[in-house]
Amino acid sequence: MRILALGDVVGENTVSYLEKKLGLFKKENKIDFTVINGENAASGNGIERAGADRLFLAGADVITGGNHIWNGRDTSDLLNENANVIRPLNYPGDAPGEGYCVFDAFFAKIKVINLIGTAFMDSYESPFYAADKILSQDDGEDISIIDFHAEATAEKRALALYLAEKYERLAVFFGTHTHVQTADETILQNGVGYITDIGMSGPCDSVLGMDKERAIRRFMTKRPVSYRVAEGDISCDGVIFDVDVKTAATQNIIRVKI
Repeated sequence: MRILALGDVVGENTVSYLEKKLGLFKKENKIDFTVINGENAASGNGIERAGADRLFLAGADVITGGNHIWNGRDTSDLLNENANVIRPLNYPGDAPGEGYCVFDAFFAKIKVINLIGTAFMDSYESPFYAADKILSQDDGEDISIIDFHAEATAEKRALALYLAEKYERLAVFFGTHTHVQTADETILQNGVGYITDIGMSGPCDSVLGMDKERAIRRFMTKRPVSYRVAEGDISCDGVIFDVDVKTAATQNIIRVKI
């Protein structure tokens, strides 16, 4: 089956862009399942019910999050009410929603897990132990997918290598958060398709999706200049994973741009 993962969606204009472009892209590329990181889909950042509904209508099957996911006005209600919108599993305490879901994609039951990193980020529970707990748990899945929302390349690589050795049903492991797509796609032990970061869906002429003038001024003055989503042309970074469901092994990885 063909799995499409799209990088962090930035702003409402990008949601509109995906509404226009994603359906045709999926059809032309014979995509069977789509996972989108939507933690910045609202105006500024965060995700809200309206934006999530639009991403689902555009073609998302599961929406993952990250450290900005809570900034939406109705995020807690959204997470509690829609099982296919997930937040990082290893948030401490009794956080709203769930950190994973099992999606019936007709061709296979897919366990999608969202994790967040601890290096150069806030204090979270260990993603290693959190992943162990869920991957060792039988939920009837045929394959598992992980979106690891993390800053440090080393932490992403280390977790992927650790899990690839242990779990035969893990098929895909991709990173998000940095908004810059990496060129290190590879197939790890047991056929785990890996890439450090799948990139960003957002304005091209920007600093990670934010207005470039404000970002430059913030770096130059060292003062708290507020960010604002950039305007202009949009592109969406992503990765296609070709997975053999019977063996839970990735056979091919293709970096794409919509």
